[in-house]
Amino acid sequence: MPQASTLKFLRDLKKNNNKPWFEKNRSAYQDAKEDVERFAEKVIEGLARIDPAIAALQPKDCTFRIYRDVRFSRDKSPYKTNMGAYLNKGGKRSPTAGYYVHFEPGRCFAAGGLWMPMPADLARVRQEIDYNFSEWQDILRSRAFKKYFPEGMSQEDILSRPPKGYSDENPAIQYLKLKSFIVTRKFADAEVLSPSFLKQLLRTYEPVKELVYFLNRSIE
Repeated sequence: MPQASTLKFLRDLKKNNNKPWFEKNRSAYQDAKEDVERFAEKVIEGLARIDPAIAALQPKDCTFRIYRDVRFSRDKSPYKTNMGAYLNKGGKRSPTAGYYVHFEPGRCFAAGGLWMPMPADLARVRQEIDYNFSEWQDILRSRAFKKYFPEGMSQEDILSRPPKGYSDENPAIQYLKLKSFIVTRKFADAEVLSPSFLKQLLRTYEPVKELVYFLNRSIE
């Protein structure tokens, strides 16, 4: 499980998101960074038993820099106030579906799927859903999937009209309008710091495996 000190660092960083404070507390940042990397290593080890495509990953392939790219943002805060790991075939720089864990005080969650694929890959996923809609439904309707993701697929990135080539009458239209194919499960901070968190996280990922396979099959 992650350490309480990691969430404390992120909480303090949110209140002091500036370079002088960060430099003064760089050792606390380094401890938090190493803590997340150690946890990512455990997740890789456990997840590889569920999805062998993850087995070759190293923590550095999955974790992110804390420095924000502020070039095109109105928010010039220099640092992210969260840490996380994206475990996917080929590593975080690969545009493949995978599994994500997010650490942010009061906003921790696990997720899985494919976020904002490029247009060509998005078209391929939509086609795969259209052609194999019954299989897609079976994945989302499985008992384990509904247990951990009762709200189903995220509706945050969705078109107001059907994408080109599809009509409102298509049985799969609610999914064909999506621009991301993501499911999430929230965790309270106390759950994240519990000794059972790793086990709960891996159980959450189990039903996501079929979703990840379906999405990656679409784009590969």
